[in-house]
Amino acid sequence: MARRAKYKGIDHLTPVDRVVVGLMIAVPTILVLWLVWVPAIGSVLLSFTNWDGIGPISAAKNVGLRNYHDVLTIYPPFVPALQHNLIWLAVMFLFATPVGMFLAVLLDREVRGSRVYQTAIYLPVVLSLALVGFIWQLIYSRDQGLINAVTGGSIDWYGDQRYNLWAALIASSWRHVGYIMLLYLAGLKGVDPTLREAAKVDGASERQTFFRVVFPVMFPINIIVLVVTVIESLRAFDLVWVINKGRNGLELISTLVTSNIVGEASRIGFGSALATFMLVISSIFIVLYLRIVMREQR
Repeated sequence: MARRAKYKGIDHLTPVDRVVVGLMIAVPTILVLWLVWVPAIGSVLLSFTNWDGIGPISAAKNVGLRNYHDVLTIYPPFVPALQHNLIWLAVMFLFATPVGMFLAVLLDREVRGSRVYQTAIYLPVVLSLALVGFIWQLIYSRDQGLINAVTGGSIDWYGDQRYNLWAALIASSWRHVGYIMLLYLAGLKGVDPTLREAAKVDGASERQTFFRVVFPVMFPINIIVLVVTVIESLRAFDLVWVINKGRNGLELISTLVTSNIVGEASRIGFGSALATFMLVISSIFIVLYLRIVMREQR
């Protein structure tokens, strides 16, 4: 009866309510199509052309797959950039993500001052990566940085290509840990307490309870964390661009896209081909996530 009443209420919306509901659906849909899908499709189409971005787009010359061939064969920065993206992904997934999960487990115990700790750990997430780069400049600076002041060294952490990638990864992990902590903390709050009580009755330790009971139950959260980590690793741009515009050992695919599209020698088609590589890799994990979510709903 309650379900019938609910459906009856939906069927008897007033004309004004129908307009409001229609606008609430239509406006976000139009914005997503205009700001996300149209540029994405446009980038894919431009990746098959040779266009400098100055003349009319009708003057773009169709070159087929030549841009993709050039990216894979005669563009030296692409392989180092791909390697750096993979290193970025590995560090985020194998270091920052476990640390965020560990902090979430500790804070889930409702220790004294847990709200203060949550705020302090999550605070870097509110900051942009560009601002994170400036903050860590105070630590990494060769002349006035905290590390060199304490150790008495004179290492240019952001300038020396032996260290700058790892320095940038530490700064990025500082922000990523708070994001992962929040996701896992939300997942832990949603776990049925009776599962832990049953495991405790069966004699399972806290470690066994987490890895054999709690962690498998948070499977949807794990998938979200995986997708977020992959996408964040691929689109890492702000921090690296602030440091040195993705040069001297900090090449990433995202910085190559920007340098080719808005650089001195603007190559819209070539940069769009690089962006399409990022789009394809990201789409693989997004499709994987959607399939798992839909399977869980069924």
